[in-house]
Amino acid sequence: MKIFVTGATGFVGRAFCELARARGHQIATLERPYRLDAPPWEQIAKFEPETCLHAAWIATPGVYLTSPLNADYLKWSLDFAKRMRKLGTRHFVSLGTCIEYAPSDQPMDEASSPVAPRSPYAVAKNELRIALENDACSHGMTVAWARLFYPYGPGEHPQRLSSIIARRLRQNETVMLNTPGSVKDYIHIADVASALLAITEAGTDGVVNIGTGHGVAVREIADTLAQLLGKPDLVREASPPQPDEYPYLVADAGKLASLGWQPHYDLASGLQTLIDSLP
Repeated sequence: MKIFVTGATGFVGRAFCELARARGHQIATLERPYRLDAPPWEQIAKFEPETCLHAAWIATPGVYLTSPLNADYLKWSLDFAKRMRKLGTRHFVSLGTCIEYAPSDQPMDEASSPVAPRSPYAVAKNELRIALENDACSHGMTVAWARLFYPYGPGEHPQRLSSIIARRLRQNETVMLNTPGSVKDYIHIADVASALLAITEAGTDGVVNIGTGHGVAVREIADTLAQLLGKPDLVREASPPQPDEYPYLVADAGKLASLGWQPHYDLASGLQTLIDSLP
């Protein structure tokens, strides 16, 4: 299969490309100096992509949720998807986010859980989903919306939760947890890549949660890292803990599982790969 990938040097895009190439797919990517708003369309047309994974977006921790660039990425993504459709691309897979969902204390289901994005990032993602679905219905391109939960693992940004905790523990620093009881669906980056490839190979359409279906508390992340590093006495909890806008974000992973996908990594083995990758 010929797959065109945006954001191929990012955390998710890089892992996807490595796996897809290993599975024998032909991959073309958007490389510098080209940008999402000015791709080399003549070269893309010569590649004749059958499907596209759109993973390019601003994702810098502490910045991406409120960045004005979210509006730019929305516009660029819409223009890009329409042009890809006109080139004959039959399947378009785009990354969404679990925070499109309204807060809940139950696993998020693609068909029934309400959507109520709050941040500029989540709003822009949701608007892109709606526009892509409407355009696809009018012109026949199949669109899959991969609603990503909490990826972690080798290659993640150093300011992501697991990397921060692991580095501090290795330096014998006390780790203070501000939201120890916050529960999220953490999924290893290799499992993210295999889930996206399953969606791509199957030509799946509609929203698909990219998560394990299991919730893990921040305290469990910290305790597991501390155990793996032999530093169990360095983890502390803030008293009182800070509020979390999303205290529970866990996927209903039934639709993904129906494609024959299952996670390869449990929490301990996944965090070990992260530890092993740190400089």
